This record gives sequence, C-alpha cells and structure tokens, in this order.
Amino acid sequence: IEANDPVAMRYKGKELCKKGEYGSAFEYFKKAAGLGDVEAQFQLADLYRNGLGVEKDRGREIHHLEEAAIGGHPYARCNLGYHEEENGDIKKAVKHYIIAAAQGQDESIKLLMFAFKEGDVSKDDLAAALRAHQAAVDATKSPQR
Repeated sequence: IEANDPVAMRYKGKELCKKGEYGSAFEYFKKAAGLGDVEAQFQLADLYRNGLGVEKDRGREIHHLEEAAIGGHPYARCNLGYHEEENGDIKKAVKHYIIAAAQGQDESIKLLMFAFKEGDVSKDDLAAALRAHQAAVDATKSPQR
C-alpha cells in the first residue's frame, strides 16, 4: 500500500475484516481515518460497536460516527440519530434523520415516517425531508455523474 493512500488502507482493512483479522483491520482503518477517510471512520465505529478487534466502547463508537457524519457519511448520520433516540432525545434524533435523508439515506426516511406517526415530526418537515431525499437520489442518477 502506498504511503498516505487512505482509500487503499480502507480497502485493505475491509479485506482483513472479511478474513476475521479485526485487530489488523483496525490499524488500517485508524490510519485511513487519520488521513480524512470518512468511510474508515464509519468502519472504526462499527468495530467499537461490535467489539471486533477492540473492546466494545460506546463512547469511541459515537466519536467515530460523529467524525464520519461531519464528513458527510449518511449512514453515520442516521446511526447518530438512532443513538439519540435510544437516549430519549427524539428532537436531536429527528435532526440527524433529516440530514441523513437529505443525503439520500433510505432508512432515515422510514425512521422519519415513524416519528411523524408518533407526532415527533411536523408534516412540513417530513415533506421537506422527502423532497430533499428525492433530490439526493435523483442526483445520483444524473447523466452528468
């Protein structure tokens, strides 16, 4: 792997995960994340969540989810919403879900629909999230891509 190639490091980490070599994968993800790879941040969160190659650590999981979400990772953003919901802060959870929806993340739409049924999301906010989600999905289908 070439020095300072975060994508190659992340792919090596994923390859090692498939072989069950989580400790080594962790090292590659850590290096890639240090070089700004948001997917590697998300992978680190997954290792901490499941205790693969590292001790389970919710605080570190959330830290890496936050780093990935700040970098634009939609699944990390949705997972942060899920954690907020688990902690009883539905307002923060909904904010995360709305951002994830605007990034085209499908699961966040389901979670927003549920929150709407529970009265935790306004009709206008849900409609805006649906429009933003559709725009993000349409952008991925653009012929200019």
